[in-house]
Amino acid sequence: VCARCPVMVDCREHALLQPEPYGVWGGLTAAERRVVLARRRRREVELRKAAATERVAQAG
Repeated sequence: VCARCPVMVDCREHALLQPEPYGVWGGLTAAERRVVLARRRRREVELRKAAATERVAQAG
């Protein structure tokens, strides 16, 4: 059902931002959404570390 839905991406983002604890939203189960959120958090941490390292190098 979700694969053909015209608002699948918006639905998924809603479920990730809320976060919706149950059901299928945007084609992802609750467990799949937890994985996506964990990956996003890791990526954000890595980007912050890289930016901090770059600021230190520039200030060097």
